[in-house]
Amino acid sequence: MQKIDVILGLQWGDEGKGKIVDYLAEQYDIVARFQGGPNAGHTLKFDGKKYVLHTIPSGIFRSGLINVIGNGVVLDPVVFQRELQSLRESGFEFEDRLLLSRKAHLIIPTHRLLDAASEAAKGKAKIGSTLKGIGPTYMDKTGRNGLRLGDILAPNFKDLYHALKTKHLELLKIYPAIEFDLDAAEKAWFESLDSLRQLTFVDSEYYINDALNKGKKILAEGAQGSMLDVDFGTYPFVTSSNTITAGVCTGLGVAPQRIGRVIGITKAYCTRVGGGPFPSEQDNNIGERLREEGQEFGSTTGRARRCGWIDLPQLKYTILLNGVTELCMTKIDVLNIFEEIQAATHYQYDGQTTDRLPFDMCQTDVHPILKSFKGWHSSLADVRKRADLPQAAQQFILELEKELGVPFSMISTGPEREKLLVD
Repeated sequence: MQKIDVILGLQWGDEGKGKIVDYLAEQYDIVARFQGGPNAGHTLKFDGKKYVLHTIPSGIFRSGLINVIGNGVVLDPVVFQRELQSLRESGFEFEDRLLLSRKAHLIIPTHRLLDAASEAAKGKAKIGSTLKGIGPTYMDKTGRNGLRLGDILAPNFKDLYHALKTKHLELLKIYPAIEFDLDAAEKAWFESLDSLRQLTFVDSEYYINDALNKGKKILAEGAQGSMLDVDFGTYPFVTSSNTITAGVCTGLGVAPQRIGRVIGITKAYCTRVGGGPFPSEQDNNIGERLREEGQEFGSTTGRARRCGWIDLPQLKYTILLNGVTELCMTKIDVLNIFEEIQAATHYQYDGQTTDRLPFDMCQTDVHPILKSFKGWHSSLADVRKRADLPQAAQQFILELEKELGVPFSMISTGPEREKLLVD
């Protein structure tokens, strides 16, 4: 039985999934996004150019490859139209290779307005929303009020739209007024629907399963990171979808027994954007050096990322949740500048030392226990095989594999396509 492989982030997002999907894509027939929305920012760099994708799967740059946006995704037609235009301007043809699930939910302008008003009203309790309207869209989905992509072809589409907009305007009365040009946003939104209508809509659950039954190789691509999962992440500082492997089943319509390889991606250190707990954070000169060397600024928001050492209890947790079969490390080159590197191996909280995460990291005072490793303090630019890495770098990787119990099959030594060591 052909199985669907999965690639996802094991930290708080921004692990470098886009580059790895782009590399792996040539081994597959289909790449499918299974959750999230335009808060994702998958950055790829090749042929001297940088590309950032928010909704479109990262396999779009491989000619002949089918890309599917699954039912678990929420889609903003305006952002999506800009992505399509960017691809056209860069010379990529995609019209016959990009398929959209009819069951994917639509972000409408008042979703973004609700998001901004709600976040503004929280004051110091902000959760760090990207203000893309994603949370309110998933709320309407679970509240059974949402608009789906297939609805834009329905004869009563405008009635459905205005019913949802009216509901939102009533909800907005509980929040202080904020600046938002709704008329202009609506005009752009309705104009952008033309780009959607020119693409192919599918019932992705049938499409994906039919393809598997025909022996097609499929790679499911996640967005954000496992620690932002709405059920298992650092709640409430999480996203609004299931970012873990289980989200593939609900976000594409495949059964659990059809999951194959699960490739988990981690940086060689750790970052997160916005508020929420981050046990191994280095809010000091070390964190600043990581940020500058790693250019840790959000590809979607531009916000500076918080930086810290790699966190092994956190990674053990997400490896467990996802059923990870192999690991990929990105940005190991960022550590080139350090004489000493550290990793969190355990936590101390509630009078105990453990490698398990507490129920509520937001309320629990967690202190990481750090282990030091010798740095290699040299460039990795010319390294093309793992065996050619500096001895200290090899030792660092081996120690992590021993602690995590899963091998690294890929090590990324830079943003470019060719800077990837594959075992």
